[in-house]
Amino acid sequence: MEIREKSAVPIYGLAVYWILYCLIFPVYKPVYFILLFIIGAAVYLVLSKLFPGKVRYVEVLPEPEMSGNPEIDKLLEEGRRAASEMRRIGRGASSGEVREKLERLAGLTEKIFEHLLEDPGDLDSVRRFATIYLPVTMKLLYAYERLGRVDESVSGENIAGTRQRIEDVLDMTIAGVKKQYDGLYGSEALDIKTDIAALRSFMKKEGIYDGE
Repeated sequence: MEIREKSAVPIYGLAVYWILYCLIFPVYKPVYFILLFIIGAAVYLVLSKLFPGKVRYVEVLPEPEMSGNPEIDKLLEEGRRAASEMRRIGRGASSGEVREKLERLAGLTEKIFEHLLEDPGDLDSVRRFATIYLPVTMKLLYAYERLGRVDESVSGENIAGTRQRIEDVLDMTIAGVKKQYDGLYGSEALDIKTDIAALRSFMKKEGIYDGE
């Protein structure tokens, strides 16, 4: 989106003009008082042309897609908020590896919730993920962030060890979330497998396919 920011030069220039004019001319006389405004308007217009200001472009993010179903939309907001928090915690991590893992985790989490826009029938599966897996994951990540703010000069084995254990469990968490996402397509994969088998059987019957 284009935003035009006006220059302050015309205003300052007009103020200087008014001061000088009032010092030079007797503005208590009607004719000079009228000229003050007429010339002032001309000064302002000229300065506005010479100093038009600058144009700033701001990226306008599109509104997130919603389903129209209050129950699904509530889960969508929860999932998007959790993914946003994962990325925020990741940006604050000192380890590049941790940042990368949290970005992957956030992406997978978004995909699970966004899946409801394609298949609302998986509402129960996504709700189970949001109720069981997501809260524990976020609790660990918030603990990781909180312990990372402790002054290193006073942190000890408990703090460092806990943060390391959370880092170590990230791979397992990513694998688990990935499996959850893959499982959402289980019924679709079964239907496609059945359709392929039916098509193969039909083609064999018609004599146009003789493979296994």
